[in-house]
Amino acid sequence: MKFRFQDLQIWQLAMEITDELLDISDMLEKKKFYRFSEQLRGAAMSMTNNIAEGSGSTSNKEFNYFLNIARRSTFENANILMLLDRRNLINQDVLDRLLEKLDKECRMITNFQKTLSHR
Repeated sequence: MKFRFQDLQIWQLAMEITDELLDISDMLEKKKFYRFSEQLRGAAMSMTNNIAEGSGSTSNKEFNYFLNIARRSTFENANILMLLDRRNLINQDVLDRLLEKLDKECRMITNFQKTLSHR
């Protein structure tokens, strides 16, 4: 069985990003930065969870609502990563790479939302 969201590029990229963010969260937990770890884990999973949940909607308007939450989570993740960088908990290369992926995810969600509104 395959769910609708598994074919969505926005979900696939969000899963890739989430894997990386969860790895950072695991590292933070080992260093006893539990609050940072918890916040990052929640924001990371919010992207994929909301895309998946929204894909089960019965209307494009409802799907768009969940996509908006997923899109906002990309900003939350970017903010957390910038804070981690300021605290020297991640390096600049990791920050730059993930910010680029989050920006791409955000743009892809926005473009997908536009196609939903024209259906």
